[in-house]
Amino acid sequence: MPVWGIAVLLLAVALVGGHTNGSGTTGGSRAESTDAVPSADPRRAGQALPRSTPTRLLIPKISVDAPFTVLTIGSTGQLQPPPADNTNLVGWYSRGAAPGEAGTAIIAGHVDTKTSAAVFVRLDELERGDRFTVSRADGRDANFVVDDADTFAKDDFPSERVYADTRRPEVRLITCAGDYDHDVKDYTENLVVFGHLL
Repeated sequence: MPVWGIAVLLLAVALVGGHTNGSGTTGGSRAESTDAVPSADPRRAGQALPRSTPTRLLIPKISVDAPFTVLTIGSTGQLQPPPADNTNLVGWYSRGAAPGEAGTAIIAGHVDTKTSAAVFVRLDELERGDRFTVSRADGRDANFVVDDADTFAKDDFPSERVYADTRRPEVRLITCAGDYDHDVKDYTENLVVFGHLL
């Protein structure tokens, strides 16, 4: 991933809690885990698929069946989170790899909102070997296996490990984690689930 791409994605770390800070972006996301090198699981990944827009994320273990929205960069230069008024919605950073395409695809979702739990409230239950699927606009499914999951303090987020491009098709599922700091209206950590294409 180009250096500018990593710089932009550095701003995504505060992405996905449901509590909104003064700038209108959400406060927090459980993120972080894995380097630009292949994920923890050394098994050979599936053959890369051509680029196609993701349409639905299915994670049976934690009862996720959610449509996608596109995440963009706002006027402040920050990656905008999915709308907080829809608790069952995930976002895809469309300027990065598409899920199933060679490279690192970024998928983010809220852990909660001001009123209720959200799509990634149980993301911390995923473990190595768990599987999930991204349905795509081309009619093909991209099936992934979890390699690792980890939480990171927001002030020590390993951006290179999480966002750097990879040769094989990989994905990062990101949401908020840790304690909610009422003073700064943000979570203290991010959870990142690392996976690769089967």
